[in-house]
Amino acid sequence: MSEFRRDPLSGRWVIVAPERSARPTDFPVERRYGVGGFCPFCEGNEDKTPPEIFSIRKDGTAPNGPGWRVRVVPNRFPALQMEDSLARQGDGLCRRMNGLGAHEVIIESPRHVLSLCELDCAGVKEVFLTYRGRLRGLREDPRLAYGMIFKNVGAAAGATVEHSHSQLIATPVVPAMVRTELRNARKHHEAHGACLLCDILSAELAAGVRVVARGDHFVALAPFAARFPFETWVLPKAHVPHFEEHPAEALDDLAATLCGVLRRLDAALGSPAYNYLIHTSPFGRRFDAYYHWHIEIIPCVTRVAGFEWGTGVYINPVLPESAAAFLTEIRV
Repeated sequence: MSEFRRDPLSGRWVIVAPERSARPTDFPVERRYGVGGFCPFCEGNEDKTPPEIFSIRKDGTAPNGPGWRVRVVPNRFPALQMEDSLARQGDGLCRRMNGLGAHEVIIESPRHVLSLCELDCAGVKEVFLTYRGRLRGLREDPRLAYGMIFKNVGAAAGATVEHSHSQLIATPVVPAMVRTELRNARKHHEAHGACLLCDILSAELAAGVRVVARGDHFVALAPFAARFPFETWVLPKAHVPHFEEHPAEALDDLAATLCGVLRRLDAALGSPAYNYLIHTSPFGRRFDAYYHWHIEIIPCVTRVAGFEWGTGVYINPVLPESAAAFLTEIRV
């Protein structure tokens, strides 16, 4: 029987309707495929991208040439540009300002790999260290308020280049979805004196029915009100508001936990296209007491249609408990 579930962080309602599929994987999956051909992100093609902003590379190798392990470049077709000024102005009841911000591409390997989990843990950790460093750099700009790191894998997830990469967009405003999460987290902290995500994590670990993987520092779980089949969150056990402030020594465990989840999803769903998003606190200290960074992984296995667009209520045909049990049984 279907039921409504409410996510306490976003306040979003979801309809979980398991009768719409006979098995957890009983639906068409948007899989990712390698198509080959020329790749501007492969080592040796550095002149085909804008000049690098940052790289982790072998000693003695020059910028914008071979020898790198992780490389950051400006997006060739940026949504925002740092050269603009804000120039806020009114337009009747509406407001407008220039498209100030940063839009960067993090190229995760010199090899032509299609997914982050094709790298070893040391390589994945270097990607996370790069995320951390770029967020730390951008938060020094007083014009910027928020940095979102996201990853699109496969054409169905929005990727236009198949070589494994992530993107970072930093904006002068805090996005509405993030503000909603902050507001709900603040209300919980005011009522209970505790971080909402810390309390969610504690309850999930105690129940155990939606836990997918546990590491020394991180836990992967199927959220109670998952919007999509096999949606999975990865949360730090410690209360850390900002991703860019997470201790480097814990990132090995993050690499192992995240890649373990991605390999399980590949095995369960046949290498689906997917997105992951890092939800972190806005730049500054205002929200440190009650916000807790985390990663949301969303496989592309169903499409958002009219009801979802019209109501903001998602229909998920897979019980999160069933998805967690299915993933937990897979050995990676």
